[in-house]
Amino acid sequence: MCGRYVITSTADAIRALFGYDEHPNFPPRYNVAPTQPVPIVRVVDGKRSFALVRWGFVPAWVKDPRTFSLLVNARGESVLDKPAFRNAMRRRRCLVPADGFYEWRSGAPKRPYFVRSKSGGPIAFAGLWETWSGPNGEEVETAAIVTTRANRTLATIHDRMPVILAPEAFNVWLDCRAVDATTAAALIAPAPESLLACYEVSPAVNSVASDDARLIAPLTEAKPAWSHAAEDAAAANQKKRTINCRYFKDARTAVPPNHAHRCRLCPYRPPHDDR
Repeated sequence: MCGRYVITSTADAIRALFGYDEHPNFPPRYNVAPTQPVPIVRVVDGKRSFALVRWGFVPAWVKDPRTFSLLVNARGESVLDKPAFRNAMRRRRCLVPADGFYEWRSGAPKRPYFVRSKSGGPIAFAGLWETWSGPNGEEVETAAIVTTRANRTLATIHDRMPVILAPEAFNVWLDCRAVDATTAAALIAPAPESLLACYEVSPAVNSVASDDARLIAPLTEAKPAWSHAAEDAAAANQKKRTINCRYFKDARTAVPPNHAHRCRLCPYRPPHDDR
């Protein structure tokens, strides 16, 4: 699956690749997460158009989105048949601009990896969009990223990956009037082995509050690239754990010699006497 991704290219670079007329200006984002607004490119009145939609697909037939589990990804193997996606596959295909994405290798704990184009610069995920209309006339536009089986580069990390479309395939995917869903579905395939590079990154990306360039820095044995948000959260948690320890005064204070027994609230390890 694809549950987090990155958009770091300049607005001009993305506009040049995707060929829309609008001039949106948006900051780099290093940890795009479901339910957040995300940019897509679609065809409107015969031209490519930029739009912001919510990441998390809601089919038009859903009565109450609050009771419906958002669909972040659409499995490419079933988009032609699955009721949630088949109409969008016929009429509302889109591109999702990105500069890379995260995947987690199974284990305890799971380890995040960043995946990007070897050449750098933006790439395009295949996407589907939909408009949900409420009983009071409200409208919400949402989108999902189409996924497929992982290529050999990523298979050791995860068994799924987003569908990445080459620029020459953009028109085929976007033109829902001239290109039927079955023809467009032929583009759903793993990315070429030569396209992507991946490497392990800091687990700070696990928190949606983390969003800075250090998230995509390669993890080193000497110093993981924790974000300030993660460090601040860890410090706050430690303070909360230690505030009731009657021996704890300052984290810089040496542990007293007779501080020997277990105290569940103190940060000192080994634990000390709290009788």
